[in-house]
Amino acid sequence: MTTSLFLELFAGFLAAGMALWFVVLSRSESRSDATPVFAAAAPDWLRLADGRGRIRQALASYVLREGLLANLGLLLLRLAIGVMMIHHGQEKLADPQQFASTYVASLHLPFPLFFAYAAGFSELIGSWLLILGLLSPLGALAITGTMTVAAYQHILTAGLNIYVLELVVLYLGGSLALLLLGPGRFSFDGAIVADLMREPASDVEQMFESGSLAPAYVQVSDGERR
Repeated sequence: MTTSLFLELFAGFLAAGMALWFVVLSRSESRSDATPVFAAAAPDWLRLADGRGRIRQALASYVLREGLLANLGLLLLRLAIGVMMIHHGQEKLADPQQFASTYVASLHLPFPLFFAYAAGFSELIGSWLLILGLLSPLGALAITGTMTVAAYQHILTAGLNIYVLELVVLYLGGSLALLLLGPGRFSFDGAIVADLMREPASDVEQMFESGSLAPAYVQVSDGERR
């Protein structure tokens, strides 16, 4: 990859990230202005009893993190790992036979050419998923897997050599951190989850919002005694 092409790609990724940042910020502000009626009307046990509500809550806690600096840090980490990892995948796919003979064969795995293609596509597609923040757990998992195998291969062939392991460990630690922490709000995953959180989580919530389950008052009178 030439330097000019690399700078063009980096500028495009940065512009796309900034545009997505402002989009997510505007959507989150509009969401905070409109508080669902159900949140104030429904009791806690009824909301927690809904399975879909639990899934939405788990997604929100994983993707929609609070704090500007935390989300900005996750965005920068995604861009750094994704942009720097792309050329590794391209090099493997440019000559998969050479990579299979040099690295995969030392692991004594069957079908080394297949694993060479798998490693190349995992790094290339995983990098794009991290850059865009789209299905980012899958992208982080793909890069974490390839870096784990790469760390094992380096230890197997060169021992605990810090100069050989340092780059692999940095990629492994960064991708594992993204897998555990999530992509943050400034991502396509964040925009998708924010849309899901704005929709009613269940039919019970829709009935509360429409007023179908509004409390009714019935007048009770004492019956005549005989």
